[in-house]
Amino acid sequence: MSQFVPQSNRIYEGILVDNFRDLISSATNRFHDKIAFTYKKDPSAKNPEYINITYSKHAQDVKAFSSQLLHLGLEGKKVAIISHNKYQWPVSYMAINTGNMIAVPLDYLLPENEIVNLLNRSKAEAIIFDSTFLKIFKNIAKNNSTSLKYFICMDLEENDNEILSFNKLLSDGYKLLESGDTTYDNIKVDPEKMSILLFTSGTTGMSKAVMLSQKNICSNASTMTTLIKYKEGDKVLSFLPLHHTFECTATYLFAYFSGFNICYCDGLRHIQKNMVEYGISGLVCVPAVLEVMYRQINKVIKQKHLSIPVKILMGISNVLYACHIDVRRKLFKSILEQLGGKLRVIVYGAASADPKITKFFNSIGISMLQGYGLTETSPVIACESDKYTRLGSVGRPLFNEDVKIINPDENGVGEITVKGPNVMLGYYEEPQKTDEVLIDGYFHTGDLGYIDNDGYLFVTGRLKDMIVLNNGKKIFPQEIELLLNDSEYIDDSFVYLARDGKLSCKLIYSTNELLANKSEEEIFDILKQEVKKVNEKTPTYKNIKNIEISTIPLIKTTTQKTKRFEEMKIVKF
Repeated sequence: MSQFVPQSNRIYEGILVDNFRDLISSATNRFHDKIAFTYKKDPSAKNPEYINITYSKHAQDVKAFSSQLLHLGLEGKKVAIISHNKYQWPVSYMAINTGNMIAVPLDYLLPENEIVNLLNRSKAEAIIFDSTFLKIFKNIAKNNSTSLKYFICMDLEENDNEILSFNKLLSDGYKLLESGDTTYDNIKVDPEKMSILLFTSGTTGMSKAVMLSQKNICSNASTMTTLIKYKEGDKVLSFLPLHHTFECTATYLFAYFSGFNICYCDGLRHIQKNMVEYGISGLVCVPAVLEVMYRQINKVIKQKHLSIPVKILMGISNVLYACHIDVRRKLFKSILEQLGGKLRVIVYGAASADPKITKFFNSIGISMLQGYGLTETSPVIACESDKYTRLGSVGRPLFNEDVKIINPDENGVGEITVKGPNVMLGYYEEPQKTDEVLIDGYFHTGDLGYIDNDGYLFVTGRLKDMIVLNNGKKIFPQEIELLLNDSEYIDDSFVYLARDGKLSCKLIYSTNELLANKSEEEIFDILKQEVKKVNEKTPTYKNIKNIEISTIPLIKTTTQKTKRFEEMKIVKF
């Protein structure tokens, strides 16, 4: 069922839904013939053909594909999806959920043995995949190493022995509907039962299987419409992995429910190019992407010897903006054109961004809105909005959530807990782990933070990442890493407590123009000086004592979070 959210509760009047059928029907009724999805038939083609899918066509595709999956006997079964971002992914996801099946999105960067492991843990009976994985699943089908009964390839036109064609199943589904089949219409879906099984990225250990309901996901996606307002005709670029709940909820579902055009990226290397050719106005991303965009823009500014003029203009525009005179987009039109000229809003999460980067984009007329959440919370707990932002915060908690700080210290910093319709059902087949984090209806995030007098939430660090020194002093490594990463010589960093009890760091550098033709000894001396600068900015107990350097990137999740437990296995000190 849907209900209207009074404007007084949040910024905008939104529509709340608690299941995918209502979400898709509400969007279709409001945006019927508007374009919902755009992609290239062949991204590698010199003159690619653009495919546009309307809201009504998407709804029909979902119903037809779901009908055929039901015809295969998959009602109530788990159906996995693994693919790069493409139109068939949301069709599959929606078809599974609206057809009373359980979706199991998988990370497309996983190796074959880990894919098999997660399929076995989930007990999936069908897998929908793109052609990248055709060889892998032919091998899995041959070896019969999983519980899979159906293998469905998105890119085949016809069935290939044990591999079924997505396109043929879709066509057969349309034939079922034309023949009068009403199986899909008669399906009853309980929005509070498990409908999605998501595996966490596993930054601190083995991934956990998170059970989410349609109510969890849909309430989260639709509530965001009361915070962020997009204009008609707005376009968003989908490039973060769709299997991750941040991209799925914040880009696909929120954007779809808001009525704008979702454009599929050709790949991470093509983000800026795609932004220009599609005319992207909204972007959902992680700080790592922001850093790349920032560096690319500043490279052009430096090449044109415009660093000082740009700095002066930013100062002027910020003063005028404070006086309610907004000339930012006019003053920095040439810079904005590097990003397509229409980009207005960037929503980012997964980690904190460098303040200088967010200030830069805000100064040129792009609204930077930070969000915070976890897979277990579908994922958004808090988010900045069009009208309410505060530097350093992750915004205010969503209006339908109860966020509490427990066991606060003298500064009000304690563990962030949350209760609301977005909180998971629990961990699949792990009742003990569920009981450890779900207490009296509140999910214990494992993150530390505080809420100020105006209701803004600040995240200070991860409880498991916190370093406790011999003297009892507490350090959050991300705080120091942010300072280290501000150096133009350092690409990334990892701060940890060495076996001898000394605070240490691993510095990742690249042999770019700044360090070209330098010996490793010279590079070490340069990086040592950068660490010294950071040490001068921090209390003595936070000073780095040991330094190791490397050109090998840190081990990351697909959302670019450092896998700290993996890094700790290979640190030098």
